[in-house]
Amino acid sequence: MTLRRSWVESANTPDTDFPLNNLPYGSVVKDVAQHLGEGAFPHCAVAIGDRILDVTTMEADGKISVCDGIVLDMGDWTNFMSLGPEVWRAFRETLTDIFREGSPHRALAEPYLMPRQGATLTMPFIVAEFTDFYASRHHATNVGTMFRGPENALPPNWLHIPIGYNGRASSVVISGTDIIRPHGQIKGPDDAAPRFAPSARFDFELELGAIVGTPSDSPLTVDQAFENIFGYVLLNDWSARDIQAWEYQPLGPFQAKATATTISPWIVTADALGPFRTRTPERELDLLPHLQDTGPMLYDIDLEVMLQDTVITRTNYREMYYSSAQQLAHHSSSGCPMRVGDLLGSGTISGPNKGSQGALLELARAGKELITLRNGDQRSFLEDGDTVTLRGAANGDGYRIGFGTCSGRILPARPLKGDTP
Repeated sequence: MTLRRSWVESANTPDTDFPLNNLPYGSVVKDVAQHLGEGAFPHCAVAIGDRILDVTTMEADGKISVCDGIVLDMGDWTNFMSLGPEVWRAFRETLTDIFREGSPHRALAEPYLMPRQGATLTMPFIVAEFTDFYASRHHATNVGTMFRGPENALPPNWLHIPIGYNGRASSVVISGTDIIRPHGQIKGPDDAAPRFAPSARFDFELELGAIVGTPSDSPLTVDQAFENIFGYVLLNDWSARDIQAWEYQPLGPFQAKATATTISPWIVTADALGPFRTRTPERELDLLPHLQDTGPMLYDIDLEVMLQDTVITRTNYREMYYSSAQQLAHHSSSGCPMRVGDLLGSGTISGPNKGSQGALLELARAGKELITLRNGDQRSFLEDGDTVTLRGAANGDGYRIGFGTCSGRILPARPLKGDTP
């Protein structure tokens, strides 16, 4: 597919994340002081080039319709997602028709456009639950080799099922939110007993988050699961590696992963990514029937991580061993109800080569090596004041389907109650 041209000229440039081919969904905070007194509340918005379309106000004014009644008045896309794939596609077609070059609807939409630069973005949907997976073979092999040796790098079940754990929906935050270094119980190899202290080995994890748009109360096939995914966001599952090393046996991650999970503010729809579908890697062992591949369900998405102004890793989502559809199908296989707004983290996305790993734990080999930044500073784990930014885009012929940025800055650990500041 080639670039779809728009009357919004900034959407026609090859370096924009948001051409007409994309049309991602977000929530922008609108000042309503002139109507309701001091304060602001979010409006549903669509990004196009360097502009934002306020579709909440447009719907309220009767200029655009999702279906019968008002859907977008709550300021996020949760209600819209619950309407299902037919409505999703019809609304996307409406937006595409509004913004296409030569559209007769230009005058209808122009009053509802605003600059994207400087806009305050907030959570684009209500996160119902958060599940994080461990689905990159390169990442699992790298980490397993560090701690168990190459012969025991992959757990016995890893090639059979997508391993995951249930995280905290309450700690999912929007890009730009500061991240406070966590305290936790830590035990080093020479410590006689654990101690309670700020994490000294704080890390990022480069992931893609899949958002469930259609609920289910019974097991899903992989094909059904694929259709139930509304869209995707960049996701950084911040991780305290020293807390994790002490707590993870026998039940897996807990407090080490509960500090925060940052997501990008724009939901890139599954339909927008459709032209970039690709297959999972060749399998060493056949999967059981409920997980078997039925078609290309990964995406060719280039990804990178910046620490301050230095790109420290580049990889691609196609490296994942399990797709989000397989993760969702397996999650539902026990009869686990899946709800609108469930967020599934892909797990750290790592490639096969040095410089393509999705976490400092791998890039710096558990602290044994140093990553050098552009200004000469070096890191093995994150320091206070560091800013981590994830970027990603599927690259087409003269256009890109981008996610914007997913960033967070590390603040020092807070003094605990009773501590001397």
